[in-house]
Amino acid sequence: MNKNISSLLINDFSYYLKYERSLSANSVKAYCADVIKLLNFLVSNIETKSINKSSQSQFGDLDLLLLSANSNNIIEFLDNDIFNTVSKRSQARVISSLRAFFSFLVLSNLISINPLDNIDNPKYNNHIPIVLSVFEIESILSSIDLSLTEGHRNRAIIEILYSCGLRVSELINLQLSDLFVKEGFIRVIGKGDKQRVVPIGEPALKQLLAYLSQRAQRKIDIKHQNTVFLSKFGKSLSREMIFMIIKDTALKAGIEKNISPHTFRHSFATHLIENGADLRAVQQMLGHESILTTEIYTHLDSNRWRGAILKYHPGLKIKNISSDD
Repeated sequence: MNKNISSLLINDFSYYLKYERSLSANSVKAYCADVIKLLNFLVSNIETKSINKSSQSQFGDLDLLLLSANSNNIIEFLDNDIFNTVSKRSQARVISSLRAFFSFLVLSNLISINPLDNIDNPKYNNHIPIVLSVFEIESILSSIDLSLTEGHRNRAIIEILYSCGLRVSELINLQLSDLFVKEGFIRVIGKGDKQRVVPIGEPALKQLLAYLSQRAQRKIDIKHQNTVFLSKFGKSLSREMIFMIIKDTALKAGIEKNISPHTFRHSFATHLIENGADLRAVQQMLGHESILTTEIYTHLDSNRWRGAILKYHPGLKIKNISSDD
């Protein structure tokens, strides 16, 4: 079964996520894709003949499979080989998607109990993100040849990723109307179309203005007149193109870390925490819904100073020597 299956329930669920929970298009797509994975499993493992169709006559066989799914069906799905080949984090996301879907069915009075109520998310260790040092970021920026056609654009992209902590999707969707140059901030449309205001540093602003000066002299596709960062064809940049720019620039700068556009967002947050920024302020600038997500950067900072203490503290060195004896 492909992803273009006909399911009234999944279609209604997508509307619910978009209009009532205000999730982004990408999130809605991911949630529905996870429900479709479950439906594919149910189709292969449950006889539709055994399902009572009298009480839900308005639904087809596929929707009846979802309405009839119980905890045992869900557990069987979660225990199947395909599910267990993905990471614990991905497994947790699938379970969260299914829990949201069946909660939607409960809210719609289509079922009485959520079959995932007694199913826990898998335990997994928090991934410690890769972070660049200030020196490494300066090396990357200085490696960009500003005499090249796309030099100012590429430097402005990296400056803003680092200065404002943007996600790559937020960067490529940045509009001219979101720039408040005189006031020194930009408006960002984040996940779920939620807006936030982020200050932009002077170096990033300087590079942005240099790029905008060049941008004004080139031919721009009429559909992308308001988009800030453009390709050489005058159209919006893709996520893949931003990744390529970052990879190529890091390679030229001699950076051996496996970095992506998100690395600059991690570095932005980590450097703010290291320099004493309030955790709530960092949460707001990153657009995190929960402060628990932001707290990972305090762990990064504590790991760093812990390493420094173990390396340089004379008392700990003495203790280590005596314990070896």
